[in-house]
Parts: sequence; structure tokens; C-alpha cells
Amino acid sequence: MVPQLFADPSTLRAREHFQQKDRTLTSKVMSVADAVRRWVRPGDYVAVGGFGVNRIPTAVCHELLRQRPQNLAIAGHTATHDFQLACAGNLTGRGRLVARVDAAYIVGLEARGLSPHARRVMESGEVEVCEWTNYHLAARFRAAAIGVPFIPTHSSLGTDTQRRGAGQEITCPFTGENLLALPALYPDVGIIHVHEADIYGNCRIKGVNVADNDLARAARRLIVSCERLIPHEEIRRDPTATAIPFFCVDAVCEVPFGSYPGNMAGEYFSDEEHLRHWLRVEEDLEAFKKFLDEAILSQPDFDGYLNYCGGLKRLRELRRQELLI
Repeated sequence: MVPQLFADPSTLRAREHFQQKDRTLTSKVMSVADAVRRWVRPGDYVAVGGFGVNRIPTAVCHELLRQRPQNLAIAGHTATHDFQLACAGNLTGRGRLVARVDAAYIVGLEARGLSPHARRVMESGEVEVCEWTNYHLAARFRAAAIGVPFIPTHSSLGTDTQRRGAGQEITCPFTGENLLALPALYPDVGIIHVHEADIYGNCRIKGVNVADNDLARAARRLIVSCERLIPHEEIRRDPTATAIPFFCVDAVCEVPFGSYPGNMAGEYFSDEEHLRHWLRVEEDLEAFKKFLDEAILSQPDFDGYLNYCGGLKRLRELRRQELLI
């Protein structure tokens, strides 16, 4: 049985939505709580930017845990700590945050090991899964960004990934070659953490941006968190440094250290000790619930979490590690 698509690939229906987006230069600055409350709805398809633990929007993921919109679909494009956080929303008696996953890389935290709770959730059978590769998901964002309903590729033909995925085999009309059509992926909500943004949503990203330029243009609604707000005049002084333009963005949230415990290129290194702690505490479900309550759910905002994890002293040490000083 071929898995079903979790998001509508129609470029025409997506275009109808994008035509209605406000393109005026109005301030989009708001709190993370207000951004999630306003732009994330039950049943939405949510795609998180960054890659692995690199430049992940942790603060916004925490707010998803607090507000718990139910039955979300998730893009598992090398989703590591962000997927840990999403699966933390699938705890007995607290509803189901994650209902569907387009899985390329999930559960694992790369060389750090597997997330016991994410594995628990995925093995429970409560989450519907469709399989892709990381390239597949990047190509699907690219198709949406450039406004075509699919992208043809040779990738994964004849593999188990293709048999468990929702791409469709087609014949090239020019060469007769067998190809795999990867459908455009238009998330209802994209969530991206960046280095700098102005109040209108023009964003700068330092280092590798992976697929985030395409994700920003594919998402119907886009929440951006940033390390710092900068003046619009600074954006205008060097417009070529803008990775994401304002007209893609619906909310701008200033959250210093907002990728912690992930790393932020040129800003701070990942907190490997804290990530290992997550993996250990997840092994016991009751201990994990207690940890979530103390570290995230009982905290008023992301600053509370940072203080729980060592505060400014720890953050300065991670900055020194990143800058090698």
C-alpha cells in the first residue's frame, strides 16, 4: 500500500494563498507565545528549519510543547533534538502533538545516539509514517519554492525507501527514462531560527542554510526567531546578505541563544553535556515527565530554560567553544 501524502502539492492552491499575504512593511515582532498561538493550528503540517542540532528554533519548539496544538504533521528532515521535543508532546494523558511524520532522519541524534522517547513514540504505532530521503525533502521544498507540483529525480528508485514512500514513478517524455516524481511540499507552518532579522522579517543567516531558503518560500505561514533584531537601515546597507525576505515572514521573535542546546554558527557551540542528559533522562518515562515539567513546562519562557541549564555562565562557555577562545 502506497502511503498517502500529508501535504497538498498543488501549486495553484498554494498560489491562491500566497497572493493573499500582506506585502507591506509592517512590524511583525511578537513574543514566541503569541506567534505560536496566532499561526500554528491543530492538524497543521509543520516544518522546522536548521539541520541536526545546527541552528534549530528550540524556543519555538518549546512553545509548541506548552500550547500543544494537536495532531501535527512533521517534516523529518534530519530532525534530531527538534524531533525529541515534538515527541515529548506525545505523552500519556497529555494528548498527541505528532500524528504524522514525513521521515528522512528522525529518532537519532547523529553520533550522540538514539532518543529513547522518540523511539518509544515511533514504535507505538500512534504516528503515521511516510518515508523519504533527506534529498527528497529538500527537493520537495525546492519544488514548492519555485512553483512546480513535482521535481523528477533518479534518487531511491528500486529501494525500500521508495516502496515505503509516496513518490510516483514516471517516464521522462524526452528520454523515456524511468524517474521518480517528488511532490512539492508546502508546509502550513515553517519555523526557522536565524542570526539577524529586522522588524519586518528580512533575515540574515551566517554559515550553511541547508534548505531554509526554500522552506521559507514554501511555507504558507512562517515564524522566524532570531538571535537579535537589527535596524532596517542595516538590512538596506547590504541587501545581498538577506537570505529570507520580509514578504515570506509572518512573525519575528527575538530570542537570544534561541537554538540552545543546538549550535549557532559564529555564536555558540552545542551543549553536548545537556544533550547527553536528555538521552539519559528519556530512558525512564516518569523521570522524563518530571524533567519536562521542571525544565520547560513550568518555565514562563525560554529564558527560564536557559537559567535552568546553567544561565549566562554556561552560555558564555559555549560561546568561547564556538569562537575557540
